[in-house]
Amino acid sequence: MFPFPNGSALIFPAELPSLLGCAPIPMQYRPTAAELLTAIAELLEQDVIDALTGPVQHKVRVAANLARILEHEVTLGGANAERERVTIGRLLNIEADGRTPLPELRGALADALRHADLPGHSETDVWDALVAITVDDLAIAKPGHDAWTGDT
Repeated sequence: MFPFPNGSALIFPAELPSLLGCAPIPMQYRPTAAELLTAIAELLEQDVIDALTGPVQHKVRVAANLARILEHEVTLGGANAERERVTIGRLLNIEADGRTPLPELRGALADALRHADLPGHSETDVWDALVAITVDDLAIAKPGHDAWTGDT
């Protein structure tokens, strides 16, 4: 709240919930990034692709697919990354507390896999963990393929 000399005050939107005694109002209003990406993909898929032919039609199809991938990344990426962090930490027998960047954890796991250095974990444990990480990745990049269970 910003008080003025005359006794009135400017109230900022984020302060309204506490003044009114209600739930917080999100600062980012709708549509969300995921909703915008969905709208872009639907527009391209439903209205634009059929109006085009040849290489341009293919490029628009690719653009629609990229919008879908980004939509899934926005909605699923954070939770998937946290699960991957925990899974890799468990395999490496370390605390995955969020301070170590995920690419660094992935590199450490790759090194451990190359050297078969995952003490306390059977091949089945490692396989199941890698399948879980892959399924989460597929849920973002190729929905529908994420039903894969790791069976060969």
